[in-house]
Amino acid sequence: MTLSASIPTLSSSQTWIWRGFPICYQTQGSTGPAVVFIHGFGASWYHWRKNIPALAENSRVFAIDLIGFGGSAKPKPNDEIDYTFDTWGQQIADFCREVIGEPAFLVGNSIGCIVAMQAAVDNPDIARGIALLNCSLRLLHDRKRETLPWYRRSGTPLLQKVLAIPSIGNFFFNQIAKPKVVRKILLQAYPNSEAVTDELVDILMAPASDPGAAAVFLAFTAYSSGPLPEDLFPKLPCSAIILWGAADPWEPIELGRAFAEYPQVLKFIPLEGVGHCPQDEAPEIVNPILKDWINEQTK
Repeated sequence: MTLSASIPTLSSSQTWIWRGFPICYQTQGSTGPAVVFIHGFGASWYHWRKNIPALAENSRVFAIDLIGFGGSAKPKPNDEIDYTFDTWGQQIADFCREVIGEPAFLVGNSIGCIVAMQAAVDNPDIARGIALLNCSLRLLHDRKRETLPWYRRSGTPLLQKVLAIPSIGNFFFNQIAKPKVVRKILLQAYPNSEAVTDELVDILMAPASDPGAAAVFLAFTAYSSGPLPEDLFPKLPCSAIILWGAADPWEPIELGRAFAEYPQVLKFIPLEGVGHCPQDEAPEIVNPILKDWINEQTK
């Protein structure tokens, strides 16, 4: 992976062994409360490269690659590990206990938000608070598809069955895992096209060549069960704030606003003109909000 000079303050990543598998993470900052950044689907800790130095001014910051992504191990699905929110949530909880050694503020983007909430719900002792950036609505979940007309319900399960055929699934993954295709997808997610840099494409492309990457991708595309955010919000043992890029084409803010009604949610902050990954597209907006939130919670 070729990283530009935009992140000179970040050191080499570190490795933690979890359940026998190497897990990649980055850390910065020596004092203050602990903060854990949790990336979204197909991303890695590098997606927080614009946030780590800013938050590390007042906090001990950790950004972790979920198992199956980034520089972490990509063991074979089912035989060695299940790629579910239960698994990833427990990974975060164990990381807080074994590596950080104290409860932390969890900050997630997209499916990383579900991971953060699952970790807190299953392990109330590890979370001081949660910040959710464009939380995945899980619109392809089995229960959500049940509300659709029959002709719209059948498409996704059929595609999942087709992709489960190894030859077809691997072909599909190889067609997606190309720089031009990744850039095209990013331009949908990022209204500010200037944020879609060669560096960002490299960040997402590099792990795609790792052995096991295709199997992990296909395992998650077949995962239509597990928790919905509305299942987890009422069970949260700590408070939360929500930041939402209002121009997100994948997770509509109109649906996300409903989460503001849960008593655990202290603030719902719309970010106008920002897409699915606010931490990367608009760090100059996101970083001060996160710093103020952590400061308020630690007074």
